[in-house]
Amino acid sequence: MSDCSDRSNVSRRAVVAGAGSLLAAGLLPGSGVQAEDARSEDKTPPPNAIPPAEALERLKAGNDRYVAGASENTDFSVERIARIDSQSPIAGVLYSAGSPLPPEIIFDQAPGELFVSSNAGNVVSTYELATFEFAVTSFGIPLIFVMGLSNSSAVLTALGATVQRKELPGNQQELVKEMSPAVIAAHGRHASDPLAETIKQNVRLGMKRLKKESEIIGNAVLAGKLKIAGGVYDSKTGRVNLL
Repeated sequence: MSDCSDRSNVSRRAVVAGAGSLLAAGLLPGSGVQAEDARSEDKTPPPNAIPPAEALERLKAGNDRYVAGASENTDFSVERIARIDSQSPIAGVLYSAGSPLPPEIIFDQAPGELFVSSNAGNVVSTYELATFEFAVTSFGIPLIFVMGLSNSSAVLTALGATVQRKELPGNQQELVKEMSPAVIAAHGRHASDPLAETIKQNVRLGMKRLKKESEIIGNAVLAGKLKIAGGVYDSKTGRVNLL
């Protein structure tokens, strides 16, 4: 047992020592990535140092190009990705895992220009809060966009389970738990299309959670450094309709 414990301690010390070396070399996130250090030395602002409103306009213009069949960013080859030497995303995008296309295509943005995360129903959970806090503190993104999906099967499932008071198997019940406030809000509006309204309310709820449940994100918004926006992607037209 002693020999095993000694080896374990040596292993831990090796990991810690290795991490310390990386920190000293500036190679770990949070220690200052080398590209960022270089920019700070020559005072060159990062490419995403733009006003939040401009970032949103770039997403809107990109979606217009996509809908018109005039996309400019079509090269997602390995060679193209390999040429990216640093990340300076202009926006973080949370989208539904059921989306038929990734945000880079929908918003016609080049590789590396978006920081994306997805889950069933584009729910802003605690983990998503941490994910976008990371994007704000590490990459300085000026925009977070919550994108719902028209006719979302995840939202439909949560809506049906909530209305029927049905428990979903396994961890899927978390979908019902997270989306039930959106279902209730949609019901209160007496919408003619309960699913479409629930999808919208779910996006609005996510936007609210980002601002209210994260001090890091909320403070960045108050300082004017960050904007929270949202919309619903219409899979029939390709249009992202802003809320």
